[in-house]
Amino acid sequence: MSAVLDPHDAHAHDHDHHAPAGWRRWVYATNHKDIGTLYLLFAFTMLMVGGVLALLIRAELFQPGLQLVNPELFNQLTTMHGLIMVFGAIMPAFVGFANWMIPLQIGASDMAFARMNNFSFWLMIPAAIMLVASFFMPGGAPAAGWTLYAPLTLQMGPSMDAGIFAMHILGASSIMGSINIIVTILNMRAPGMTLMKMPMFCWTWLITAYLLIAVMPVLAGAITMTLTDRHFGTSFFNPAGGGDPVMYQHIFWFFGHPEVYIMILPAFGIVSQVVPAFARKKLFGYASMVYATGSIAILSFVVWAHHMFTTGMPVTGQLFFMYSTMLIAVPTGVKIFNWIATMWKGSMTFETPMLWAVGFIFVFTIGGFTGLILSMAPIDINFQDTYYVVAHFHYVLVAGSLFAMFAGIYYWLPKWTGVMYSEGRGKLHFWWSMISFNITFFPMHFLGLAGMPRRYADYPMQFADFNAIASVGAFAFGLAQVYFFLFVIVPAMRGVGPKAVQKPWDGAEGLEWEVPSPAPFHTFENPPKLDATATKVIG
Repeated sequence: MSAVLDPHDAHAHDHDHHAPAGWRRWVYATNHKDIGTLYLLFAFTMLMVGGVLALLIRAELFQPGLQLVNPELFNQLTTMHGLIMVFGAIMPAFVGFANWMIPLQIGASDMAFARMNNFSFWLMIPAAIMLVASFFMPGGAPAAGWTLYAPLTLQMGPSMDAGIFAMHILGASSIMGSINIIVTILNMRAPGMTLMKMPMFCWTWLITAYLLIAVMPVLAGAITMTLTDRHFGTSFFNPAGGGDPVMYQHIFWFFGHPEVYIMILPAFGIVSQVVPAFARKKLFGYASMVYATGSIAILSFVVWAHHMFTTGMPVTGQLFFMYSTMLIAVPTGVKIFNWIATMWKGSMTFETPMLWAVGFIFVFTIGGFTGLILSMAPIDINFQDTYYVVAHFHYVLVAGSLFAMFAGIYYWLPKWTGVMYSEGRGKLHFWWSMISFNITFFPMHFLGLAGMPRRYADYPMQFADFNAIASVGAFAFGLAQVYFFLFVIVPAMRGVGPKAVQKPWDGAEGLEWEVPSPAPFHTFENPPKLDATATKVIG
């Protein structure tokens, strides 16, 4: 029998009248749910912008020769597609999930610093506008690749400065959001919820927040050095003045590799919530999942130069980074083993969230194996900057981060909106996305094996067939996300659909299922009293 709320909180569902009305509710939002919604809508908007850039890239590559764009604009598109997707779509979306779910999962009334929460969201708007507007500046958008390698960045037009400023603002937003998440989790858990009783989603975000605080200043340092090289006569990365362009790569990837885990750890957390709910079993090896997450975070700081095997580093360095990269596959493998063990002999049903979670495990494992292949220096030297690398990181970031987000959206949407989405539409979205994603990115492995370099607007005839297939798949995948927004999200936001019960999923556990659907504007004004498992409220 489902537990009831603490008597002091019995009128939780009557608190909606406290919600401010109209535009003020959103502009001055301090409620974690409203800010979470703003983050998610912002992230989806940027996903669409970045997606349009990707489709322009794929349209150009549909056949050999130059069709739509010149090589300079092509490089601008690849650069801005990467920056917008990483900093504008994936990271803000996970912060949206954190804002919505962490207070609900730990029994907190809100995030620790509500006004700072508002500020960290609104900082992103001018940064996003600057990134998109860079296409209309003299000389066009930055065209140095999303990694912003010197010396190319030292030769770009004024849009490079706008990009650097935008990255600084986004970094400040990330750091503020991370401080908020850490303080909320450490200080505002309900009585009885020890750290080792927290939901896995909270654990993965706690570790991610520490990673963000550690590495965002490193990125800020790298781009500030680029800025002073451009305008103030320094020579950090300029060989003519005694600088070293390879030093930029070391600094960037010291940020960039933990960043990759920043974009996947919250996804692991979401999948660790969804799989036990639909297997109707406890998560297998909870403690080992927590330690594996911590291990991934620590090891992520000692693998950065596996992106740099072709820069002429000494063999000793190559060996160190090769073995440390192989080692990081161990805790990742522990997670995949634990998810499969959770499903083993479970009473599984395959509603849409579970389909996305199982789909995530399948495609993320493919991405993990290709990463293991790239970790080997002799192989990577041949695959460096080919489409094999493009295939690998899209399997990790699209099929990893994005698919896990979809699992989380379908899982928690009834709690967010108070209505059930259409199961048929959700499953159509899943199969349409899964098939078109693999049609798009699986052929890229073969293009890379055959030697097709990335970031080129033209290519020889031998690569034509696989590129045509990939481009068709990309347009199908893009359409699937438009379908998702129009036919799943919009009806849910308008309240169209059957009313959701408090706990729509049989096997779901956690405090978020102890409040009504939709979650009231104010929840847990008095901290809930928890049972021994810290998943239910004692009435």
